[in-house]
Amino acid sequence: MELDELDYQILEQLIRDGRKSFTDIADELNVSVGTVRNRYNAFIEHDLLTIIGRVNPEKIGFHTYAQILIKVRPVDRIAEVANLISNLPEVSFLAMTTGQYDLEVNVMCRDNEHLVSLMTNHITKMDGIFESSTNIYFKVYKYAQPDLYLLRRTGAES
Repeated sequence: MELDELDYQILEQLIRDGRKSFTDIADELNVSVGTVRNRYNAFIEHDLLTIIGRVNPEKIGFHTYAQILIKVRPVDRIAEVANLISNLPEVSFLAMTTGQYDLEVNVMCRDNEHLVSLMTNHITKMDGIFESSTNIYFKVYKYAQPDLYLLRRTGAES
């Protein structure tokens, strides 16, 4: 699906407030409600958009947020290990990386004890995990969706 300027404007409205009504978006962008509804449905159909409720982890009881870097051996097991890790409920982000480690995992835990339990009872016991390094985030200052404006900048503006 190729996006035009109106698509980006609608998506930006929904990123700021996923509960914003089609009527309010249409009024703000000077288009019909049907136009907003049709574009929204296309976003959903093409897996461009998922509306979710995002909680503030610390305010609901997740006080330990950590990055875990993992080396997998043999390396042909990276996808298998990633699949196992992705099924852990504490995992909020998981990616294959370049450099010294193969996987980067971000987790949200209730406290340090929960993180220790996750590491010792689950992650380090997985076949294929050769080494890990855990960094606890003392304070998270920002976590957000990317600004869609960045996709519309030309090379000269960068």
